[in-house]
Amino acid sequence: MKGLKIALMLIGIITLGSCSVSLKNKTWKEGILVDEFIYDKAPYPSCHAVTIVEATNGDLVASWFGGTHERHPDVCIYVARKPKGSDKWTEGIQVADGVMKEGPRLPTWNPVLYQIPGGDLMLFYKIGPKPSEWWGMLRRSKDGGKTWSEAEKMPDGFLGPIKNKPVLLSNGTLLLPSSIEGDGWRLRMESTPDFGKTWVMGDTLSRGKQKINAIQPSILFHKDGSIQAIGRTRNRAVFSTFSKDNGKTWSDLELIGLPQNNSGTDAVTLKNGKHLLVYNHVLPPGTEAKGPRTPLNVSISNDGINWKAALVLEDSKISQYSYPSMIQSSDGMVHVVYTWRRERLKYVKIDPTKLKAIPIKNGIWPGQEGVEVKAVKAEEE
Repeated sequence: MKGLKIALMLIGIITLGSCSVSLKNKTWKEGILVDEFIYDKAPYPSCHAVTIVEATNGDLVASWFGGTHERHPDVCIYVARKPKGSDKWTEGIQVADGVMKEGPRLPTWNPVLYQIPGGDLMLFYKIGPKPSEWWGMLRRSKDGGKTWSEAEKMPDGFLGPIKNKPVLLSNGTLLLPSSIEGDGWRLRMESTPDFGKTWVMGDTLSRGKQKINAIQPSILFHKDGSIQAIGRTRNRAVFSTFSKDNGKTWSDLELIGLPQNNSGTDAVTLKNGKHLLVYNHVLPPGTEAKGPRTPLNVSISNDGINWKAALVLEDSKISQYSYPSMIQSSDGMVHVVYTWRRERLKYVKIDPTKLKAIPIKNGIWPGQEGVEVKAVKAEEE
């Protein structure tokens, strides 16, 4: 996770050619039912890395970190709920911090929620001075996120899911999509066969011939029984890798035809078998690995490789619409939460049956042919 320190100044030079009728009529908002902030005011100036889950009782639960700024020791984990049938989020409450029994206080990072079917709500998060030195923590809730257990430190070396949600495999194993930073970026998978009583460390995934630096995977399910990991890179394109044995082994990482700006993504397989990806569809300027965190887009795919453009959730020169989290709830609706300018958090509810998608060709968002994006160089952590 990288915090933007200097706002990007974007200049779009637009020279659109002729558009098809379907593109001319496209609003890029079809299917959006709710678009709102999770909160208006908070006791801290900065927030980031929001995650969302549907609790057993149908409530939506969101969690994020907030504080003076990313990496500051006062950064804590917060949780809010949107009760089933309600149109308002509850006030965010602090549920975890980085206060140490010995030594200095440390920042917390990247909460990830998972609802055990018929069981506890799990909250994974990290503590540490920076991503290359953090460790995994876990709390549990028996009442849908209203109250939480004491913190559990994961076994040495285990980080838990880094940004995106765990998934329950067909063999009953909970797969935790994880990654490590430091001496390059590398993907790995952690798992638990019993929802956290025991833990299993998977092998580090191969970077492939292109030596792809990737972190923060999301997991997709395919009709042939294979699973796919997809997500963030430093290589200017979204990565993909497949497993045919429930995540024990994976194919070499490859890049697919979607741009990557070195920012978080998330993805989900819908009940109808289609896949949704939420990400910043923007190519960094020149040969840079980092780019503006705007616009924030949603694309849809049948195979996880070839994608169609569906939605533009946000777009402005101010940037920092980032780090999305996405789920499909039991009623079929899709829910997305994300960072809004590092100041607040957005929530969007989508009816996936109303999406109108247009094929993405050569990695270019439809209607953006001839758009040149220029930016001053950004200093990022």
